[in-house]
Amino acid sequence: MTASSSIQVGLAPSQAVWVRVCGKGSFQNSWGVKDFSREMMDRGHRDFTVDLADCAGMDSTFMGVLTGLALKLRQLGEGELRVVNANERNRDSLTGLGLDQILTLEEKPMAPPCATEAPAALNGSAQAKRDLNSTMLEAHEALCTANGSNVAKFKDVLEFLREDLRRTDPATGGR
Repeated sequence: MTASSSIQVGLAPSQAVWVRVCGKGSFQNSWGVKDFSREMMDRGHRDFTVDLADCAGMDSTFMGVLTGLALKLRQLGEGELRVVNANERNRDSLTGLGLDQILTLEEKPMAPPCATEAPAALNGSAQAKRDLNSTMLEAHEALCTANGSNVAKFKDVLEFLREDLRRTDPATGGR
């Protein structure tokens, strides 16, 4: 992750979780967003807003992490993942993968209710390669689960990540 990329998080007075992406949403900071979101869900939070006002772009891993969160909320039968302040490029990236079918893309601009810099761990300071690859695999599997046409787009990525996980940790079996 570049020094100019960061993730800011906060909790709105309504108890909605706010995640703001500054710079690029990428494989390097996606695992932190995943872990933070899971922690917030474990604490009972079900409404999530991802603010892309300062987001230069997102890679497939980052979008897959968002997809996994949206799918988990659907599985629980409550809550929502909203994406706000997306520029045209980010909106096209999300809709191009069919993600507008599982998360809410807000049209009108929204101001963040709060934002605090995330701890260093959320910004990807020292994550083991195996854990990062596992997050990348989960993210791409979520993209394929959300929209079957994504299977062809990410077939090679999935194959590579599964093989890499097999090499680094035979116990995982590469799923």
